[in-house]
Amino acid sequence: MLVEEFRMATTLFGRRRFLAFPLVTASLVAGGTWLLGLTGTSTGAVVAGVHLLVFFVGMQVGTAGLVGRDAMRDVLGDTTLLVFSARTLPISRRRLLAVFLAKDLLYYLALFLTPVAAGFLPAVVAGELDASRLALLWCTVGATFALGAAASLTLAGVATRSRPALLVVLAGVFVGLFLAPGDLVVLTPYGVYADPSAVSAILGFVPLAALLVVGPIAFEPPEGGGVRRVEGDRFRQLQSLADSMTARSLLEVARSSGSVWKVAFSLGILFGVTALLLDRVVAATALEPSGGIAFGTLLGLGTFTTYNWLTGLDNPREYLRYPEGIDGVFAGKRRAFLFLSLPTGLVYLGVAGVWYPTPDLLLGVVVFPLVTVYVFGVTAYLTGLSPGELLFDTPLFAAYGGALSVVAVPLLVAALAYGTAPVESAAVAVALSAVAALVGVALSRRTGRRWHDRLRAES
Repeated sequence: MLVEEFRMATTLFGRRRFLAFPLVTASLVAGGTWLLGLTGTSTGAVVAGVHLLVFFVGMQVGTAGLVGRDAMRDVLGDTTLLVFSARTLPISRRRLLAVFLAKDLLYYLALFLTPVAAGFLPAVVAGELDASRLALLWCTVGATFALGAAASLTLAGVATRSRPALLVVLAGVFVGLFLAPGDLVVLTPYGVYADPSAVSAILGFVPLAALLVVGPIAFEPPEGGGVRRVEGDRFRQLQSLADSMTARSLLEVARSSGSVWKVAFSLGILFGVTALLLDRVVAATALEPSGGIAFGTLLGLGTFTTYNWLTGLDNPREYLRYPEGIDGVFAGKRRAFLFLSLPTGLVYLGVAGVWYPTPDLLLGVVVFPLVTVYVFGVTAYLTGLSPGELLFDTPLFAAYGGALSVVAVPLLVAALAYGTAPVESAAVAVALSAVAALVGVALSRRTGRRWHDRLRAES
C-alpha cells in the first residue's frame, strides 16, 4: 500500500512537486511559530496548538471510513486500490482496513508529521525549546495524529452499527470537553509532552492503543461499486426548492456514506478543537481572546471539508456534456455549499453561547458567513471540482495555504487582541471579513470560465 500510495501521488503531481511538500510544511510551521511569537504567544502554547491541529488532521484522514469505493473511482478513474480488493484477495475487509490505517500512519509520519516537528528547529536554535524535548515532540505529535485517525474511524464504525450509540458517544465527548477539558488532555499523547512521566505515558497512550484496535473491528465497510437506484422523488423534492444542479449536489451528499451528518461531524471536530485551543490560550497567557472571531474564522475555514464532500463524487469532464454549462455547475455547488455550511456553523456558534457572552459571539455570526463565502471562492477557483489534489500538489497547496493565511492570520490576531482593544479588533475583523467575502464572490464569478477552458484543453 505504501508503494501504491507513492506511485499514485507522484504520477498525479510529479515527483519533484510531491517531494517538496515536506519542505513547505516545515517552513509553514517555522513561520507560524515566529509570527505567533510576535503576538506574545509562548512556544508552549504554539506546541499545544500544533497538537490540536494535528489531531484534527488525523480525524480528517480517519474519515476514509466515510468514503466509498464509488467516490474513489470518480476521483481516480478506473483504478483498483488494495484497500478495496477484499473480493479478489484472500483477506478480510477489516484486515485490509487495519493495514490501510497503519499505512496512513507511516505515510503521514514521514511526509507531514516529521516536517511539523522539524519546523520547531529554529525555536531550538533560539533557545525557546529544549533540544531534548524535540524528540518527545515528534513522538507525541505522531501519536496525536494516530489518535485522531483512530478516533474518527472508531466513530465511523459505531455509526455503521448504531446511530443512537454514535449520538450518545459524541454527546459524552462534547460534555467532557467543556466540563473537564484538562482531564481529557491527560488521556492524549499531548499529556505526555506536557508532563513526561511513566503514569502520564500510560494514561496518554493506552486510549490510543485501544482505539487502534477497536476502530477496524467496529467498522463495517460499506459495500461499494454497485449501481445505485435513482431516487426520483427525493430529487424532485429538492428540485422544487432549488435548481437541478443544486438538487443533484445535495442529493449526492445525502446518499453518500455518512449522509449530511458528516458535514456536521467535520465542523464539530473543528468546533471542539477551537474550544480547546481557546481554553489553552487563556490558561497559558494573560490574553482574553474573542470567542466569536475565533469560532467564526476557524469554522469558516473548516467549511473546506464541506466543499470536499460536495465534489467527492464528481467526474469534472462529465459536466461538459450538460446544457447548464460549467458556470451553472459551480453556481449549483455554491448554493449547496452555503445551504449545508451556514446552518451547521451557526448552530455551533449557538452552542458556544453556553460559555461565551452573546455580544462577543455576534461577531462570529458576522465573520463566519463572510469567511465561508471567501473559502468557497478560493477553493473553487484554485481546485475546481478536484479539491483532493490539494493534498500533495505542493505549488497548489502553497498557493491555497497562502490565500487562506492572508485572511486567517489577521483575524486570529484580532481575536487574540480583543481583550485589550475590543472595538478596534471587532472593526478589523468585520472589515477584513467583508473584503474577503467580496474577493470570494469575484473569484466565484470567474471560476466557471477558468475551469471550462481548462477542461476543454485537457479533453
